[in-house]
Amino acid sequence: MIQRRARDRGQRQIRGFDAIKTWVFDLDNTLYPHHLNLWQQVDARIRDYIVGFLKVTHDEALRVQKDYYRRYGTTVRGLMEEHGLDPEKFLEVVHEIDHSPLTPNPALGAAIAALPGRKLILTNGTRRHAVAVMRRLEIEKHFEDVFDIAAAELEPKPRPRVYERFLARHRLDPRQAAIFEDLARNLEVPHALGMTTVLVVPERTREVFREEWELAGRDAPHVDHVTDDLAAFLRSIADARASKA
Repeated sequence: MIQRRARDRGQRQIRGFDAIKTWVFDLDNTLYPHHLNLWQQVDARIRDYIVGFLKVTHDEALRVQKDYYRRYGTTVRGLMEEHGLDPEKFLEVVHEIDHSPLTPNPALGAAIAALPGRKLILTNGTRRHAVAVMRRLEIEKHFEDVFDIAAAELEPKPRPRVYERFLARHRLDPRQAAIFEDLARNLEVPHALGMTTVLVVPERTREVFREEWELAGRDAPHVDHVTDDLAAFLRSIADARASKA
């Protein structure tokens, strides 16, 4: 298990977990492994939608999709701002995927349950998709709420207003919250707000198509910890907290 420690980051103080009362998790490629390729289904449906919406080839749709994802945080936001897309139908269509590759993960569920405090989902996807994922993993009962793209008023991470709305909605003190993400860029604003940040980079990440910028950031100053085994990392936190109780 990879875990970034203070000595690995020079003189910068790494935030720990002793004061954490709320645990915030991204959904896709964080709570389940990248290599299941669940998100590739969404990717394919996004490209197909762009082909029909913009009347372009699949190659051009792929270029547009990745360009907007990088510049706007989500493809849907780019299509909204540059082409006036109505997002409701888009979000419904692209998340109609087969969730069967996901199987129950009792180890992850037990690790989440052992964390003292509130647990929340913060995702650029839809609530319906998040619930489907959690039900397949059998971890739904551990989470208080899902803050999805609709709750964020269709603005995606890493835009600052998303985190501000999320914190306000749930009345959270960011200094008492930890956030787990698979994209380092989505941790920059939370860290600036005072949250403890964890980058989740499971093994076999390269087996899923990801651009270089998506894989970058392990050594960024806004990343406090890095792990390639979320369940084990959470267990280590819970064990450390229990030993100090």
